[in-house]
Amino acid sequence: MPEMQVHQRSWETRAKAKVAETNSKIPNEWRLNQPSLDQAKQMKKLSGPFIESFLNDEELFIIRNDSTLLVEKVKTGEYTALQVAQAFCKTAAIAHQINNCLHEIFFEQALYRTKELDEYYKLHGSTMGPLHGLPISLKDQYHVKDTDTTMGYVGWIGNYEGDKNPEKVHKVESQIIEELLSLGAVLYCKVILTSHSILKTSLPQTLLFGETANNLIGRTLNPVNQLLSCGGSSGGEAALQALRGSTVGLGTDIGGSVRIPAAFCGIFSLKPTPGRLSYRNVANTVRRTIPFFSVLNKAVSLFSMLLQNPGQNTYPSTVGVLGTSLDALKLVVTSILSTQPWLRDPWVINIPWRQDIVDSTLARASSDGSANKQVPLKLGVFWTDHVVGPQPPILRGLRTVSKTLEKAGHKIVDWNPPSQSTAKRVHLAFLKADGAHDIHKQLDLSGEPLIPQLREAFRLRDPIPLLAYQDLTIQGRLYEAAYSDYWNSTVTQDGQVVDAVIMPVAPHAAVIPGKYYHTAYTECINLLNYSVCVIPVSTANKDIDVIDKGYRPLNENDRKNWEACKSRFEKAGCLKLRPLTYPASKDDPDIYDGAPIGVQIVARKHEEEKIWAIAKIVTAALKTAGVR
Repeated sequence: MPEMQVHQRSWETRAKAKVAETNSKIPNEWRLNQPSLDQAKQMKKLSGPFIESFLNDEELFIIRNDSTLLVEKVKTGEYTALQVAQAFCKTAAIAHQINNCLHEIFFEQALYRTKELDEYYKLHGSTMGPLHGLPISLKDQYHVKDTDTTMGYVGWIGNYEGDKNPEKVHKVESQIIEELLSLGAVLYCKVILTSHSILKTSLPQTLLFGETANNLIGRTLNPVNQLLSCGGSSGGEAALQALRGSTVGLGTDIGGSVRIPAAFCGIFSLKPTPGRLSYRNVANTVRRTIPFFSVLNKAVSLFSMLLQNPGQNTYPSTVGVLGTSLDALKLVVTSILSTQPWLRDPWVINIPWRQDIVDSTLARASSDGSANKQVPLKLGVFWTDHVVGPQPPILRGLRTVSKTLEKAGHKIVDWNPPSQSTAKRVHLAFLKADGAHDIHKQLDLSGEPLIPQLREAFRLRDPIPLLAYQDLTIQGRLYEAAYSDYWNSTVTQDGQVVDAVIMPVAPHAAVIPGKYYHTAYTECINLLNYSVCVIPVSTANKDIDVIDKGYRPLNENDRKNWEACKSRFEKAGCLKLRPLTYPASKDDPDIYDGAPIGVQIVARKHEEEKIWAIAKIVTAALKTAGVR
């Protein structure tokens, strides 16, 4: 038999065995029958009533609570940690069966640990920490002892990032995981999990793809609208939360990874400035030394959410948090920072959570989001980057937020910063610098191929020379300075500098699989290393979000983006559907109908507290106006 065929059979066999192993960890009583699985394939929307139909009343009551309510109810004894874990483990098990969103499952260990937590609570009358009993899901980058971390690579199954050293395999734990566990458990080193029910969510092969697909589990679609993508690379995390299989989880972001999936799936996220939370012992796409520098490669049309090469710290990846509420984001971040992570990770900046900044920002508005006697918020609105214009649902989302805040008494100004084209060019040049050598090294461990969408993007090239790399650094610094100067110049308008900027996360509400053409709206912010919150605003509406037939595309990418807004969903290999019962013509607006509309709210470096508080005010104003 030819060597290529043997190699192909080897990686496919390993991938199938891994999937079977993961699925075997779902208890029999939580397994769906074939008619239910078949029905799921025909549903446009899996979230809400469909997945809830598989849960009993008690489970529904539990999973409908957000993170802060869960920890409070466990603390008061209304729920036991075991009750909470059982409800979320079951929901996650169902979510995976209908949405294909998990890589690793630790249900048995989680349930065992929660029994210990409940015994502690019974004995002492108090919880072990601020996250006692809270289920937390993880992107499959975070090392948890005794479990695989594959990052979508078949060659990483059963080893440590391709390394078979027994001193490392299943024995390394990410620092931030240790911190999470310490916040609710005393004997956390004895078991995989302590105060948390932790599972790992799916992500794309190489982490460098604006959707979620790999050779292990295939594709993960958007549970709010299965005709669309859930985004990437933290797409499995966002999909799981949209299905209420989790209320909070960790992702990472170097180009949009926690922001795009959150916007696509209708949840919240926080992207801190790199160095605010620990990245120590978190897996990355590029970890080996190659000529000049190990910097991630990316092609123009497929980038969105890759991860940091540890040797590249000019524009590094950052740990981010996704949640079903803004309060969930704060709960996790404040709890982690209370452990003083900078004492164990020298790359973490010594900045505790600054509640005074939260309080002073929130004091500038009433509880309903309206401006009060304090100085109102001054917010910029970035309507378009003049490269790829936002589609109708996103434009409506921006208008809705800006008009609502103006009516609430806050200041709204147009935002016209230095061209994002410069930022994208520099950012992509950094990420393409290694010529895809490391990615191919990881693929060669198993012989697996790149998925079709990435083959051109990740073909081998020569790494860029050192002097060219250094010149990119200079260009990036100049852009950062120009952007900062523009931001500071807004004080001349009325004596008040802009507090934050509202902008699109992407030019579309979610995306038709295979049609993600423009990622500059998120990439630019990574070049600036700014702090960002994503909030849901509304949903696409086929009766309101009408295509402007007079629109003239700005360029080829803009044309493709607008054609995708009109074009029919292409089913090939993405979703096995019977003929749809609703219209599916070329100009069918039903494709996007009901898709979440989210925006990102951007502050400057290390302003996580301020941007969280501003997001809180904006969300309150939208709720008061009846938008959400």
